[in-house]
Amino acid sequence: MKTYLLPSLKLTLILVVILAGLYPLAIAGIGKFTPGHGDGETIQLKGRTVGYANIGQKFTKDEYFWPRPSAADYKADASGGSNKGPSNPDYLKDVEKRIQDFMKKNPGVTRAEIPAELVTASGSGLDPDLSPAGAEIQIARIARARHISAHQVDEIVEAHIEKPLLGIFGPPKVNVLKLNVALDELK
Repeated sequence: MKTYLLPSLKLTLILVVILAGLYPLAIAGIGKFTPGHGDGETIQLKGRTVGYANIGQKFTKDEYFWPRPSAADYKADASGGSNKGPSNPDYLKDVEKRIQDFMKKNPGVTRAEIPAELVTASGSGLDPDLSPAGAEIQIARIARARHISAHQVDEIVEAHIEKPLLGIFGPPKVNVLKLNVALDELK
């Protein structure tokens, strides 16, 4: 028994030091080189923090870009999906309502043109980004609500498209909070 117990205790102690001590310190150190220095990238408007770049927020007014729906109602402490499968009648009813609401507020947009991300909730419920197509389909509504040209809104979208990491990792995306802050800065 002694031949197994002592090596097991040594291995446990070594792994505790590495996995509970050194690894978290290394990750925290790497985080200091990221935007926000490991504390999250805050978004400012007129010198006031309005949110974090990596946490989705609820926008429902016509003059703003709408984010991806959230099963957690955009509550960071309740992050999670709905756990409803694609054949669940309640889920299908929710998606259909989102499609109808979107089409009502965006006249001229057909059902087939609506990107799935605008009517289906994400796994975390806190997605901060949309695809460029998800932002572009909202341009006409926002321009109309803000009484500005669609070209101005399109320029904001184009300026905020984030390319894939190293040109290959992930799809292009647009941060909804950054877009909406850029719209408010037009005033």
